Amino acid sequence: MSHRSVTAAVATAGTALLAAAAPAAAALVLPDLSPDVAARAGLGDGSGFVRAAGLTLPALLLAVAPAAWLARRRSPRAVLVAGLCLLVAGLAGARYADSVPLVAAARGAQGVGAGLALPATLVLVWERGGRFLAALWAGALAAGLLVAMPLALLAAPSAGSGDWRSVLVPVPWPAALAAGAAVIVCLMGRGAEPFAAPRHAERAQLVLPAAPAAGLAFLAVVTARDWSPGARLVVACIALVALFGLALAAGRDATAGSPLGCAAVMVTTGLLVYPVAAPLAGLAQAAATGTDGAVPLLPFAAGGAAALAGALLTARLDGRAARAAVPAGHGLIVAAVAVALAVPAPGDPRLLAAVLVPLGLGAGLALAASLRDAGVGAALFGLGLCFPAVLTGQLLVLSLQAGRWYQAPPETAAQRLAVLTDGYRIWLVAAGVIAVLLALAARRRSGGGAAVPEPGAG
Repeated sequence: MSHRSVTAAVATAGTALLAAAAPAAAALVLPDLSPDVAARAGLGDGSGFVRAAGLTLPALLLAVAPAAWLARRRSPRAVLVAGLCLLVAGLAGARYADSVPLVAAARGAQGVGAGLALPATLVLVWERGGRFLAALWAGALAAGLLVAMPLALLAAPSAGSGDWRSVLVPVPWPAALAAGAAVIVCLMGRGAEPFAAPRHAERAQLVLPAAPAAGLAFLAVVTARDWSPGARLVVACIALVALFGLALAAGRDATAGSPLGCAAVMVTTGLLVYPVAAPLAGLAQAAATGTDGAVPLLPFAAGGAAALAGALLTARLDGRAARAAVPAGHGLIVAAVAVALAVPAPGDPRLLAAVLVPLGLGAGLALAASLRDAGVGAALFGLGLCFPAVLTGQLLVLSLQAGRWYQAPPETAAQRLAVLTDGYRIWLVAAGVIAVLLALAARRRSGGGAAVPEPGAG
C-alpha cells in the first residue's frame, strides 16, 4: 500500500472518530445547573448560578452560523481546532469556577466551542465523502441529545456531598476524544479534495439563521429573569413560527434546500429529541426518589444506541428507501410521543425504553436520511436551525411546566411530580402535532436543492 493510501486511510479513520465524538461532546454540554442542585449545594446566589450555567445553549446558537460561514470561507480545520480548544478550556474552567462570572465565562466558552466545532466537523465529513460518515455524524448528534440530561443528573451530587461543579462537566472524555480525532485529521493533511469556494448565494444563506438565533438567544437570557411562564411561552411560539418559516423557505431554495428536506428534519431533531428526553429524565429521577434516587440510565443508552443504529442503517438504503425513511422516522417519533402520553409511571425503565428507543430510532433514521444527496450548504443551513429549535423546545416545555406549577403550587414531593408531569404531557400533545407538521414540511420541499451523488461530492 502506498504512503498516499495509508495517509488517506488514517485521515478517513480520524474523520470517522471525529464524526462520532464531536456532535456527542457538543450535546453533552447542554444541560445546565438546576435550582434543586443549587439549593443542595448551598450556593448563596443560587438563581445567579443557575442563569450563568444556562448560557451554554444561547452561546452555541450565536456561534453556529458564523462558524459555518468561516468553515466554508476559510479552513474548517482551523475553525475546528479553535472550537475544541474553547470547549476543553470551558470544561476545565468549570471545574474551578466558584463565582457567577466565572461560571458564566466557562459555560459561555463551552457553548462557543461547541458551536464552532459542529459546523467544522460537518464540513470535514462532507469533504471526506461517503454516506457512512454523514450517517455516523447524524447518529452521534441524535444520541448525544438523548443521553445528555441523564448523564448530567447522574453527575449531580446528593445533599451535603460531592461537588456541584460536576454537573457542568458530567462527562469530560468526549471532548478529549474529539480533540484527539481533530489532531489526527489536522496532522495527516487533507487527504481529500477541499470544496470550491462558496458562491455569494451560499454565503448569504449560511448567515441567514444568525439573526433569528441571536434574537432567540437574547430573549432566552432575558426571560430567565422574572418573566412569567405565559410571556416565555409567547416567545417560544414566535420562535417556533420563525423556524417553520425558515425550514419551508429552505425547501424552495436552490442552495439551502435538499431533496429530502434536511432543514425541516434538523428542526425536528432539535425540537423533539432533547426537549422530550431531558424533562423525561428529570421526571424519572423524581419518581425514583425514595428508592435509589438515581435516573435509570439504561433506557436512555438504549435510545442513543437506537439513534446511532437507525442513522447507520440509512447508509445501506437505496434512494427510494431513503425517501421513505424520512416520514418513517417522523412516524416513529409520533409513536414515541404517544407512548409517553400513555406511560403512567415515568420511573419504570421498561416504559422509558418503550418511549426512548422509537424516539432515538426515528430521529437517527430521519436525520441521516435527510442528509442523503444534500449539498454542504444545505447541511450547514439545517444545522443553523437545529439548536435554535432545541432552545425553542426547552422554552416550550419549561414554560408549560412552570405554568402548571403556578396554577396549583404543590406542597409535597408527590404533588410536585404530578404537576411537572401534567405540564410535560401538555408539551407531548404539542410535540406530536409539531412532528406531523414537520414531516409534511420535509415532504413539501418543492424540488429545492440540487441533488448530489454523495456527501462530499462538492
